[in-house]
Amino acid sequence: MKQEQFVTRYQHEWQQFEQWLQRRGGHARSVRGTVDADLPGDETIPQRYRRLCQQLALARHRGYSPQLVERLQQLSQNGHNLLYRTPPPRWSRAVEFLFADFPLAVRSQAGAMWTALALFAVPLVGIFVLLQLKPDLVHMLLSTTQIAQMEKMYDPAADHLGRDSGTDWAMFGHYIMNNISIGLRTFASGLLAGIGTVLVLLFNGITIGAVAGHLQQAGFGEPFWRFVVGHAPFELTAIVIAGGAGLQLGLRLLAPGRMRRIDALIEGGRVGARLCLGVAFMLLMAAFIEAFWSSIAWVPMWGKLTVSGVLWTLVILWLWRGGRGSAHAH
Repeated sequence: MKQEQFVTRYQHEWQQFEQWLQRRGGHARSVRGTVDADLPGDETIPQRYRRLCQQLALARHRGYSPQLVERLQQLSQNGHNLLYRTPPPRWSRAVEFLFADFPLAVRSQAGAMWTALALFAVPLVGIFVLLQLKPDLVHMLLSTTQIAQMEKMYDPAADHLGRDSGTDWAMFGHYIMNNISIGLRTFASGLLAGIGTVLVLLFNGITIGAVAGHLQQAGFGEPFWRFVVGHAPFELTAIVIAGGAGLQLGLRLLAPGRMRRIDALIEGGRVGARLCLGVAFMLLMAAFIEAFWSSIAWVPMWGKLTVSGVLWTLVILWLWRGGRGSAHAH
């Protein structure tokens, strides 16, 4: 086949492919819904790209002009760069998830979330109040070693609150591992028909209530509260959400409704996984605050309470209002 015949036969294909490259290059997502009668559909491009590569090979084999070979080579290279380029970071999608999808997911499981809050908060407050009336009961809840360690950590004369030693960065890593393990354990134990999550929430509520109640009654309350109020908004809320995720998982296992039990469990796992992504972010924030802000001993109580109040307000507004009016809201 002569070059003129070759060009005449395939010229329109090359022009269409070139137009597609110009339209899709750099902003494919923004024009995906546009309609152009002469623009090839995205689903045809892989096949068109393979044909273009074959035509380039034929042009080289038949000794067609360098200008034609160069044109086909450039089209092929541009097509390869666009089809096989590394996807750009999806920061906007991550932000959308945190500020819209995650709050919506939390509110969609409102029943499980309120139940988790009750299982966690009621024993916490109850034990705290009980220890103010009967302080000796702490020995039924905490060992002598644990009590001595807590009193040492919250000694008003200590350089850092809430820890014996360690740099801020070292403690940041420690808090991340500790917090994430608690969150995952709270969620994953929902596989035990929800009973595991119930026990984990009760245990954490009782333990935190016992520590807070004893330190308050023993005269270590002021340094203890200065330490915990900063990271509490993120950490405590994350524990409750992880508990709600575990409870909804257990409920789907016990009462799948019209779905097959395995399908209900898979659906519960998907919901729980999305919730745990947000929980991981919250626990990361809590670890950062705990390492770099909560342990500062020289900040007065009013400063710690002010920051805590701001953070509690932001967390509540985020979970209550986040995602309202978005395309994902129902």
